[in-house]
Amino acid sequence: MEQILQLSYALDTFYFLVSGALVMWMAAGFAMLEAGLVRAKNTTEILAKNVGLFAIACIMYMLVGYNIMYPGEAVSSWFPGISFLLGGDNEVAAVIAGGDDAPYYSGMSDFFFQVVFVATAMSVVSGAVAERMKLMSFFVFAIVFTGFIYPMEGYWKWGGGFLDGLGFLDFAGSGIVHMAGAAAALAGVLLLGARKGKYGPDGESRAIPGANLPLATLGTFILWLGWFGFNGGSELKVSNVEEANAVAMVFVNTLMAAAGGVIGAIIASKVKFGKIDLTMMLNGALAGLVAITAEPLTPSALAATLIGLAGGIIVVISILVIDTKLKIDDPVGAISVHGVVGLFGLIAVTFTNGDSSIGSQLIGAAVIFAWVFITSLIVWGILKAIMGIRISEEEEYEGADQSECGMEAYPEFTK
Repeated sequence: MEQILQLSYALDTFYFLVSGALVMWMAAGFAMLEAGLVRAKNTTEILAKNVGLFAIACIMYMLVGYNIMYPGEAVSSWFPGISFLLGGDNEVAAVIAGGDDAPYYSGMSDFFFQVVFVATAMSVVSGAVAERMKLMSFFVFAIVFTGFIYPMEGYWKWGGGFLDGLGFLDFAGSGIVHMAGAAAALAGVLLLGARKGKYGPDGESRAIPGANLPLATLGTFILWLGWFGFNGGSELKVSNVEEANAVAMVFVNTLMAAAGGVIGAIIASKVKFGKIDLTMMLNGALAGLVAITAEPLTPSALAATLIGLAGGIIVVISILVIDTKLKIDDPVGAISVHGVVGLFGLIAVTFTNGDSSIGSQLIGAAVIFAWVFITSLIVWGILKAIMGIRISEEEEYEGADQSECGMEAYPEFTK
């Protein structure tokens, strides 16, 4: 029996670590997607953002964020308290003792899996503020977001806080990760303003094409692959038949929702533009993935495909409304993909999960959005007053690569 417990512990720990590694690979996906959707003169800077935010997320979550999100003893269901640094791992005796309270995977594997989620949420912000934000201001915001803002709302659900008590359901983070990242992005974009030349004198929206669609497509496929770890790893266990079947179902539904999202975006873009827009297809795939993330286990494969299809249609409509009607400049469509479709994903839980309620889902969504948006708006506002958040008009014209990094991504083509 002791040997079986140890083997089960080792298997679940290994699965958790591999899943976390897949989610880390999503950082490459975000970097490639965003690098492909910005102009050549801003490529190095957007890559620097993605590398820097990942490092900041790891350090801040290790220093304080993980303990906020998963406190040993919380002060209340609203406030978990603050403590620093990681503790030790599980004792061998506690593992082999068995029982309902026995740990079934390494505590360090849990940290590893959770920290890459933090970086994912912060990556959402990167694309939305692209091409006009100061790099150091972005990094300072990343410190606050990954160390304090994200862990607090994560505690309210995944750490056993009050949203968990209300029956709010979010399997892998349509709201906790994706909508939270979008809320922080929206707050930044509103204070930052649109890129120069994005809107004409009469308010008409002008397209600003990205520099490298093959790179953006590669980034989307990397994200699609990484999402299997994102959703599959969130099952937390794989060492028995029931859990193994559940993980397989999550993988299949994640796959099908992304496929449905692509088809939804094809239909919507063809109807709207008369042509099939590749960038909308890419965002459609991501929208399908975001939509299924809140509940990838209970739908059938067909239901997951339809949820993804709806997400793909919604994201095209949302991108157009946010860009042309609300005049909010989001170069990569992150607010629509992760925010609007993240909200839809939370609502879609009620389509297939009988334990959910629309009231709990809407309350959870409202709490997450309000907390992240308001705190982010405050932090962005302080940064704007103290150090500024936007590069100058001349620097924007020349490109953030030169002003923020002093180098170009494609020197042979831009000189």
